[in-house]
Amino acid sequence: MKPTPHPLEHDLGMRYYATDTPGIGGVLRTAPEDFVVEELPLAIGDEGAHLICRLTKRNWETQRAVKEIARALGISHRRIGWAGTKDRRAVTTQYISIYDASPDDLERITLRDLAIEAVGRARTPLNLGDLEGNRFAITIRDCRAEDLEAETAIVAAAAASGLPNYFGIQRFGGLRPVTHKVGLHMLRGEFKDAVRVYVGEAHAIEPEETRTARTLYAETMDAREVLGVFPVQLRYERALLHHLVGHQDDYRGALQTLPPKLLSMFVSAYQSYLFNMTLSRRMEEAWPMQEPVPGDVLLFGNGKADLVTEQNRHTAAVHLRRKRCVIALGIPGGEAPAVRGRMEDFAVGSMEDDGVQKSDFARISAVVGVRFAGAFRPALITTAIGVDAADRTLGLRFTLPPGTYATTVCREFMKAPPEAMI
Repeated sequence: MKPTPHPLEHDLGMRYYATDTPGIGGVLRTAPEDFVVEELPLAIGDEGAHLICRLTKRNWETQRAVKEIARALGISHRRIGWAGTKDRRAVTTQYISIYDASPDDLERITLRDLAIEAVGRARTPLNLGDLEGNRFAITIRDCRAEDLEAETAIVAAAAASGLPNYFGIQRFGGLRPVTHKVGLHMLRGEFKDAVRVYVGEAHAIEPEETRTARTLYAETMDAREVLGVFPVQLRYERALLHHLVGHQDDYRGALQTLPPKLLSMFVSAYQSYLFNMTLSRRMEEAWPMQEPVPGDVLLFGNGKADLVTEQNRHTAAVHLRRKRCVIALGIPGGEAPAVRGRMEDFAVGSMEDDGVQKSDFARISAVVGVRFAGAFRPALITTAIGVDAADRTLGLRFTLPPGTYATTVCREFMKAPPEAMI
């Protein structure tokens, strides 16, 4: 185990690596073709009101692609569902559902670097998590390792046993990792502060024009003045500002101009931050990551959770070795977890230290229209990794289950600043 030297990772709760290698450095996404993602769908049927489509795109963020597809079809974007949010700077294949559409309708979609084809139908729309997993082919360039093959072999072997299952930097906003802060303010009912952070908190990597506009809003909170200088491509921030120009001080209403899925991601990002902090705490206390100890929660394939005690510890170890379950950590939400172990106590304590109570999740659910019940998440990512190392370039091939991050795997190889993961 090795602590991260990067302050931003520390702030996002991603405080440790599983391996002690120095890191190969390097750069992700020199071109979109360096990050290829193929979504593995659930079974696709041929009946129902929702047209299931395979969507292949280059350098498109999922929500923007959905908006443009809806515009081309002349429908509301709310009629389109998807199973997973994919990286923008990448070549990705994923599946979307379009309510009350036919294959012929797709001929109206002529967007650059985007291809769409009908592959089936379903009675219900696709929702986040409705997939088997994702297959990745990733190229890391300009690596600095003295012995690239040897170092990558160490990390690949560790991945086969399990790497810490952190939520990656994209979960918190990528270039501007603030989504968890917005979610925290929303949970505390601080809607003005939520808007201030979302619109006004600048990040060093952003273009100067954007940083200047954000800083002006943070200093003045004057929507009318700032709207005139806010970059047109930041359409969500501009939507908030437009609302505030016409409805002064209605910060809750301003937030509700955002797409529901984006709005819910703020709260989920705060939950993700709590998970990262809990996982780092476990590593810090040197609790075993692959052997059960009393106070652990085991998550089985059928979704059942069970608590490890001194009495059942041996049986729990057998279940783990036979891959019937995994060690999991709780993500606090509006409902009490099925079981609550030592790490769940820490997560809830962290939440309460932030001024958030369980009832706050129910209250914000009424604003967002999404239920934040809480969940269990495996503590480790376990995957077999194919490695191709040549000169200063590393190719990685692996498959991950839904909700896990390829950049979290790459992070273990690179040990580079989190900005290099974007």
